[in-house]
Amino acid sequence: MSIKLENVNYIYSPGTAYERGALTDINLDILQGQFVGIIGHTGSGKSTLVQHFNGLIRATSGKVLFDGQDIWSEGYVLKELRSQVGLVFQYPEHQLFETDVLSDVCFGPKNQGLSEAECKERAYQALSHVGLKEKYFERSPFELSGGQKRRVAIAGVLAMNPKVLVLDEPTAGLDPKGRDDILNQISFLHQERGITVILVSHSMEDIAKYVERIIVMNEGRKAYDDTPQAVFSHYEELEQIGLAAPQITYIMNALKEKGMAVDTTAITVAEAKVEILKALGK
Repeated sequence: MSIKLENVNYIYSPGTAYERGALTDINLDILQGQFVGIIGHTGSGKSTLVQHFNGLIRATSGKVLFDGQDIWSEGYVLKELRSQVGLVFQYPEHQLFETDVLSDVCFGPKNQGLSEAECKERAYQALSHVGLKEKYFERSPFELSGGQKRRVAIAGVLAMNPKVLVLDEPTAGLDPKGRDDILNQISFLHQERGITVILVSHSMEDIAKYVERIIVMNEGRKAYDDTPQAVFSHYEELEQIGLAAPQITYIMNALKEKGMAVDTTAITVAEAKVEILKALGK
C-alpha cells in the first residue's frame, strides 16, 4: 500500500486577512515498507503535510491517494483509512484518558468493532512491541514516566494494526535514553511488522541513524527528497534554510579538508569509524 500526493496545495484561512499558503505543489510517492524521515524548520509545513496522509485535513487542491484510491472521492470511507494510517502526534501522552494502560490501548480496536478478547490480544501484542513490561498494564497511565506514557500512546495506535505509522516528533521532551529507547522500538517494529514508518524529527542524528529516505520541507515546498547521504551532502544549502546536517557530516568534511582520504557521505558514528580507520590504514 502506498501514499501518493499529486500537486497538493493547502491554504490556511482562504479568503481572509490571515490567508497563508502552507503547502505548495507537493508531489510524493511513499511506498509500502519504507522508513521515511521528514525534516524542516518550524513552520516549514511538516505537520501540515503528514495530516494530509490520513485525511485529518483536506488539500485545497490536488489529490491524496492511498493504495491508488483518492481519499476524498465520493463514497471513500475515511474511518477505514485512519485505521490503516496511524498518526501519533507530538506529546501523544496528552491523549491518554482511561483508568489503566490496557484499557487505553484497547480503545482503538474497540472502535474498530473487535470483540473484547480480540482487543486485549491486540493490546498485549502492541504493548509488547513497544517494550512496556506487563507489570504496568493494570496501572493508571498517569503514574508512568514520560517515556512509558509515550510507549502506551504509540501502542494505542499500533493496536489498530495500521499499515503506515506516522510519528510527529515522537521523542520531543524525552531524555537521551528515553529517545533512543523509543526510536529503537520503532525501528524494531518497522523490521518485524514490515510497516511503513514516517518520522518527523528535528534531530538530524536520529534521522541519519534510522531512515532510508529524507524529505526536506522549506516554506511549504519540498526542497529535497533523496537518501540521507545525498540530502546531507547539501549541508551548506540546508544551513541556508535553517537546518543542519548531523555532526558527523561536518567532522568528515573537516577531515577531508585537512587532507584525510575519507568518504564525506558517512553520516553515522559507525560509518565514520570505518572511514577513519580505513584512511589511517588500520
